[in-house]
Amino acid sequence: MQNLLLEMNGIDKRFHGVHALKGVHFDLKQGEVHALMGENGAGKSTLMKVLCGIHKRDDGDVVLFGKHVNFNNIKESQVAGISMIHQELNMMNHLTVAQNIYIGREPMNGPCIDDKKMERDASELFKRIGVKIDPAATLGTLTVGKQQMVEIAKAVSRDAKILVLDEPTAALTQLEVEELFKIMRDLKAKGIGMIYISHRMDEINVISDRITVMRDGEYVGTVDTANTTKDEIVKMMVGRVIYGDKKEQSNVPEDAPVVLEVRNLSRGKELKDVSFKLRRGEILGFSGLMGAGRTETARAIYGADPFSGGDIYINGEKVNIKSPEQAVKHGICYLSEDRKRYGLLLGKSIAENSALASLDDYIKAGWIDDAAIEKDAKRENAKLKTKTPSIRQLAKNLSGGNQQKVIIARWLLKNSDIFIFDEPTRGIDIGAKSEMYTLMEELASQGKSVIMISSELAEIQRLSDRVIVMCEGRVTAELDIKDATQETIMKYATMREE
Repeated sequence: MQNLLLEMNGIDKRFHGVHALKGVHFDLKQGEVHALMGENGAGKSTLMKVLCGIHKRDDGDVVLFGKHVNFNNIKESQVAGISMIHQELNMMNHLTVAQNIYIGREPMNGPCIDDKKMERDASELFKRIGVKIDPAATLGTLTVGKQQMVEIAKAVSRDAKILVLDEPTAALTQLEVEELFKIMRDLKAKGIGMIYISHRMDEINVISDRITVMRDGEYVGTVDTANTTKDEIVKMMVGRVIYGDKKEQSNVPEDAPVVLEVRNLSRGKELKDVSFKLRRGEILGFSGLMGAGRTETARAIYGADPFSGGDIYINGEKVNIKSPEQAVKHGICYLSEDRKRYGLLLGKSIAENSALASLDDYIKAGWIDDAAIEKDAKRENAKLKTKTPSIRQLAKNLSGGNQQKVIIARWLLKNSDIFIFDEPTRGIDIGAKSEMYTLMEELASQGKSVIMISSELAEIQRLSDRVIVMCEGRVTAELDIKDATQETIMKYATMREE
């Protein structure tokens, strides 16, 4: 029986009323790789941040090496033997490899840093974990894979007994993945325990000993990898109750005209030959896990980000969209998942925000017709049932759901034809969600076309006529809604490129 390095029992965490973790259990044995899996928003990263002292838990118990602990910050957890390697590497590209490893704890020679000793120590460290990297090299000159090895070496240099790896292979080539796995096996043999967060089923099967699944902030179960199938894991990940009826068939006639066609849209590793069609009156759901390329696709279509290859057609005509302004002229609007950053002027009124895309229509003799703006904004927001005491209310004082409605009012005023909703219900309550669903359905019934990007499979199933599934920048499936079970969507959302 392996010794337990870590036990987390009954972990609870709330953020401003949101119950992010609900009595979660997790444990880690010496010399094992324990995979932590779940959909976007399942609570995996939050649990690990509680472990590392980044977040304070509200309830529950953490036992580390047989002792009860309560870390106040990440430094305390590092001193205790825990190191977390984030997907976004937290390093300084202008410094050398050795400087990155020993920053803040450099060997000294009198009042000066002993660079030579630091490089010798780094070289010995790399030998211990079986990696060939020049300690004197500037970190920014290394590949992402090599930079990740440096992060692991840094953790080992701190005598870490537990490594948390958050999506460590997201930006690695297959060769770099194999190199990472070799190092992980060596660390296992030395008794180091590793928590491996990933969506990649194939890798989980290769490298992990056990798998714990989380769903909606709750612990679902822990299984031995060797005795579990991919289908069983998928069922654990998606087995939630669907609120509202799943759409059983598409509402779009087969001969409905194509209003938007995307052919072979590409940009580096982010987008790889993305192709699809959107029909009039259709709600086209885009599903996939974090980093799948859904938002990148939307922003490229909208002209917010450049793309290196591919074509876009509006109503059968090829268009050259290089900016959001050009996209709007072609009848395309985009509602960002980050509405406060990209969607609203929070210090301006509802009326001003509603008219933002149509200001030219309200200029008369060089003056903005404020009365006309308020009249039209009031009409559109009344249709959407935006809850506000006045059309002059500042956007920052509205709830998340009502802020979203103001943005929709803006595009209705502009008479847009193609609506791209990116995570439209993120951060809004259940009642506001229901209203948002009704709005999208009404837009489609009016002949508008909707692209809906959502991380909630239940939402995808409830609203979509068809579903595009993406993984690692590629379209891996196009499903009619009648065939889009949660298990099928998740299977294609984790389908890596061979």
